[in-house]
Amino acid sequence: MNRIEERMNALKSKGEKAFITYVTAGLPSLKDTISIIKAQDEAGVDVIELGVPFSDPIADGPVIQAASLEAINNGTNIDKIFEMMKELRKDCQVPVVFMLYYNTVNHFGIKRFVETCAECGVDGIIVPDLPYEESFELREFLDLPGAPFLLPLIAPISGDRIPMLLENARGFAYCISSMGVTGQDANEFYKNTTVYLDNVRKISQIPVMMGFGIKEFKDVEPYIDHVDGCIVGTHLINIMRETNYSLDAIRDYVSGFKRALNPAK
Repeated sequence: MNRIEERMNALKSKGEKAFITYVTAGLPSLKDTISIIKAQDEAGVDVIELGVPFSDPIADGPVIQAASLEAINNGTNIDKIFEMMKELRKDCQVPVVFMLYYNTVNHFGIKRFVETCAECGVDGIIVPDLPYEESFELREFLDLPGAPFLLPLIAPISGDRIPMLLENARGFAYCISSMGVTGQDANEFYKNTTVYLDNVRKISQIPVMMGFGIKEFKDVEPYIDHVDGCIVGTHLINIMRETNYSLDAIRDYVSGFKRALNPAK
């Protein structure tokens, strides 16, 4: 069973919400990225969304754009990230999802990309610039042994497309909480977020996660009964930068958010 499914099933059996974080691979270095992932695993994170740096990250706001540029300038590329994953998997089994753009997949070679994900322990992929209707070339190879799940990215305006996006989907559904790019404030959340999330949950056979613009538990608290967990990215990158990538600060943030999501019963 895929690590994402294992983790989601374990959370469901305990009645807990998932906490997922985004970090940019290669920030501040690939060696440090391994340490940052392990620190979060120790603190109780459920899934790591690992951003593969790209020169034109159209779904991302200025913080993640800057993180991508810094990582690229440090020499980070997909080959080195795959090598980093091999090193990580020697002693860390936290579920890892690549968040990347389709140019990277296509340039690497679609079949080779899927096979290398399986070889290196990548559990899922999110490709924000790949419309469902154009994903057939990638989906052709997702039945290969150990292939990662292609996680559906659902927007507030997906509307009638939601059943199509969720058809045969595995892992979890990533519901965007605001119109626009990553890193916006919670006051920019889509005005009918609750209705939108409920519409997704009525259809979805997989857990539903909420992301974009979440910093603290209070941002997601009004929607907590409408989702199975949440995703934080930009705010964690800001914390890492502000604390000079302190592993203690990272652990404290992750463990604190996880406790807030799942208060003692």
